[in-house]
Amino acid sequence: MTKTLPAWEMKCYSILWKKFKENQFTNLEAQKELELDDPHKVSVLFYNLKRKGWIEIKRSEEDKRKKVYKLISPENAVGELENE
Repeated sequence: MTKTLPAWEMKCYSILWKKFKENQFTNLEAQKELELDDPHKVSVLFYNLKRKGWIEIKRSEEDKRKKVYKLISPENAVGELENE
């Protein structure tokens, strides 16, 4: 089940969705696309998106120390919204 996002998280999700759709991407790619200087902000965003059901986080196949991210499609996320 997904939960609603605050405006700033939805804006970031939208930017990332336009760029990556359902393709995997890294923290650095997201940081570049969101034009954020602080990698901690991206980590906090991803934590919140994961907690609310809008993103999947996995370990990289090439380097198990790193993570890759994949957004849940907006159709699926909205379809699974729980009543708050």
